[in-house]
Amino acid sequence: MNLENEDIHPRIGVFLCHCGINIAGVVDIPKVAEYVRGLPNVAYVDENLHTCSSEGIHKIKEAIETQNLERVVVASCTPRTHEYLFREVVEEAGLNKYLFQMVNIREQDSWVHKGDPKAATEKAQFLVHMAVAKARFLDPEEEAEIDIEPKSLVIGAGVSGMIASLSLANQGFEVFLIEKEKEIGGLVRELHELYPTGQMAKEFLEPIEKAVKENPKIRLHTSSVLNEVRGFIGNFDVEITKENRETLNFKVGTIIVSTGAEVLVPKGYYNYGENEDIITQRELEQQLNDNTLKKADRIVMIQCVGAMEDRGRTYCSRICCGVALKNAILLKELQPSVELYILYRDLQAYGKELEEHYLEALKKGVNFIKYIPEKPPSVSVSHEGSLEVDVYNTLIGLETKIKPDFVVLSTPLTPRWDTKELATILRVPVGSDGFFLEAHPKMRPVDFSSDGIYLCGTAHSPKNIAESISQAYAAASRAAIPMAKGRIHTEAVTAVLDEELCVGCGACADSCPFNAIDLGAFGHPNVIEAACKGCGVCAVECPMGAMQLRYFKDKQMLPAIEGLLTPGKWLNKEHESEPVVVCFACRWCSYAAADLAGIMRLEYPVNVRIILVPCTGRVDIRHILTAFERGADGVILSGCLKEQCHYVDGNITAERRVNIAKKALDVLEIGGDRLEMIFCSAGMPTEFVEFIKEFIKKIKSKEPLKKGIIPPSPTV
Repeated sequence: MNLENEDIHPRIGVFLCHCGINIAGVVDIPKVAEYVRGLPNVAYVDENLHTCSSEGIHKIKEAIETQNLERVVVASCTPRTHEYLFREVVEEAGLNKYLFQMVNIREQDSWVHKGDPKAATEKAQFLVHMAVAKARFLDPEEEAEIDIEPKSLVIGAGVSGMIASLSLANQGFEVFLIEKEKEIGGLVRELHELYPTGQMAKEFLEPIEKAVKENPKIRLHTSSVLNEVRGFIGNFDVEITKENRETLNFKVGTIIVSTGAEVLVPKGYYNYGENEDIITQRELEQQLNDNTLKKADRIVMIQCVGAMEDRGRTYCSRICCGVALKNAILLKELQPSVELYILYRDLQAYGKELEEHYLEALKKGVNFIKYIPEKPPSVSVSHEGSLEVDVYNTLIGLETKIKPDFVVLSTPLTPRWDTKELATILRVPVGSDGFFLEAHPKMRPVDFSSDGIYLCGTAHSPKNIAESISQAYAAASRAAIPMAKGRIHTEAVTAVLDEELCVGCGACADSCPFNAIDLGAFGHPNVIEAACKGCGVCAVECPMGAMQLRYFKDKQMLPAIEGLLTPGKWLNKEHESEPVVVCFACRWCSYAAADLAGIMRLEYPVNVRIILVPCTGRVDIRHILTAFERGADGVILSGCLKEQCHYVDGNITAERRVNIAKKALDVLEIGGDRLEMIFCSAGMPTEFVEFIKEFIKKIKSKEPLKKGIIPPSPTV
């Protein structure tokens, strides 16, 4: 694509932010402004001390009116925090908000290249060029308006599911509460006494269960299984099957997942199952409930059994320590003379209440022995059936032998066995730990990436009852918002079809992870905009280029890529020998990791230039080849962790595409190792930076690429 020859001439206004000294202390903003004034279609350039301030906002609105601006570019901080603000500003000034483009020259430039102001300034020039190049081809977009059915489906009638249902019902919304088991209450039904309150579990559950069963707004279906969910936010068609094989169908506007978790049965750990005196905390609770606990002179509790290890459960279950402390205190109260040991790896007594429990346990004579993962405790059973526990006591540096009457194993909560099946039905992601994955741990902690579906309780991660209840109220609050409004607007970043190019092959529909593309009687695709989440996978899979993604169309992305490398790789001759790497970073995790690297001031080579994409699944081989064609020495795709993609499997689709592209680059004698993919979460800035450093180091060790090695890509 030749940017200069395109017959598109919108008047573009560029607003450069000093951000106090956050940007201007490193980047020469006046020099960037001078460069930007020479870019095609740039009609107005302004510098602001703080563009997001009331003064900066006023200047944008004023310039749109007085300068007849048709596109707006703001170069400042990350779009992840301020893009919504500037879009509103543009819209208030009379422009369509999708005619706005934002570029990050703070977190991904000034904050990570403060040691090289000249190079940081030059990088800012290219990043702004990228934004201007894309802005030239932006189209006004309209957001779809959807009617919301004021009913909700809550899946799972444990504590969090019941609380969420009651919260919604008390707000006047009808709730369908379904539970697989015959009884409601979840795991709490099996508990004896709750911590830190000391309340009996049955006494805690009874009023909640009664309120659920008596509330006229809640339709409770026990012994029921979810078969199918079709549709989108506001209009979900649900099918469930009851125990008598009766099938029920109903429509809801929102869905809350509160399916809970399971307690690990520790087969293969500490001779569990070989001796009736080796039990779990769950079994101890049952014996306390049934009053069948036998008298003991000595008891050993072992923590972290099956948790924080390499067998897929690398996480801390968080509640195990609290349960052990609570039961240890209870046992000492029942039998003060009992000699009780807690063997722990890490004792998670967080918060005032648990800290007080820990101190109380110490006062009652509970013995705490810390072990290390390299030397875990061992439990042996003699021929006579007696038990012996050996543990390396880190405090005294010696092996300690204990002969208990019984051993209690503290095991973690694990995902329900049917989590992945339910995730497939709802088309929502599951994390690497097997629990359901929220859209964002900070900004959308109870939302799924699929609009209208929310999450709470231990289906999300191990947590105690108080935390589950808090999250249940949060999920109910989120679900109530669209139902209370009655109608909502969905983001316009959705798939769009060019009917003239479509041949009806159906590749778009086959590749859509959200079933948002419906094939008509003659194979003609119809995009269900409310169901489309904007991953862009269908646009890449379409062999004709007929399917595109609004705001990330090829005609917008290709100029953006070229802008990163125009008029050449570098402007200053002193940098001519330095390679340039283009990094496509997904908006959810990888772009956030790059932002966090900036916040932490983790410096990395200035050679990398990041372009934001909705998902790595949107990156086409054509985009990769365009980068190399225009002079890039390397290309990186940076996506979410595997099994944590916010678009189900967009990153896995991208990985397959990268592997194919690597082979093509080998054939073209460019080298497949000049293209790499990294998977990282938003909380992995260090790993992101180290990967960048190693990749740049590898590219620098190679011979420069020959020009013209890739034939020019066709014009969009």
